[in-house]
Amino acid sequence: MEPAEYDLMDAAEDGMWWYRAAHARILDALRERPGAPGPVLDAGCGTGGFLAKLVQDQPARPAVGLEYVADAARRAAQKSGSPVAAGDANALPFADASFGAAVSIDVICHAGVDPARGMAELHRVLRPGGTVVLNLPAYEWLRSAHDARVHTARRYTARTARALLEAGGFTAITTRYWNGLLLPLMALQRKVLQARPGAPSDVTHFPPWIDTTLHTVSEIERRIGRAGISMPGGGSVLVIGTRP
Repeated sequence: MEPAEYDLMDAAEDGMWWYRAAHARILDALRERPGAPGPVLDAGCGTGGFLAKLVQDQPARPAVGLEYVADAARRAAQKSGSPVAAGDANALPFADASFGAAVSIDVICHAGVDPARGMAELHRVLRPGGTVVLNLPAYEWLRSAHDARVHTARRYTARTARALLEAGGFTAITTRYWNGLLLPLMALQRKVLQARPGAPSDVTHFPPWIDTTLHTVSEIERRIGRAGISMPGGGSVLVIGTRP
């Protein structure tokens, strides 16, 4: 990402509605499918917001981070209290079968990551029966200045996300869109209000009432999903698979 984006992430990820919503969904997925015994890898952990949430949610399970930018890796280790390696998602610096589960939030879509190599590496470091959970940005038509600032090279659909995991050798794959109720607002923001090429990224501090409202809508959608009702679309795709 652009260096300034790490500062924005570091400041916003503990409170901004989108991060809270994404982290809650990843944690839900790990509770549903914890994978094999062993540590959890956060591949591309940024400045450590999710890693810290993971440690709080599952204190008995070791957590390890990986981040390409050394300064962000340092911040993530400080924030989470977990070990964080500075390294490349295309060549994970871990032994085979080191982890019982792995998560990656908006990383495989990154310009610096080769999707096939990244998935092969996640497959390699997971133990048999291990779970992989990916969050990916949805729909090429939603591409905006935000993607340029965070170096997003690919946006996915549920179908292409499933194909990504299938090609990587994963099974028992499930996909689900989220941020569906807010998708019209997201499209308005990206394609109209912030359509200019030099527009800032979507990571920002919202007025408290706006942030609370957006998070409340996201939580309503999360409860709808728990009732077994899937969103037909959304701003993100969550995809879960198992390493045979």
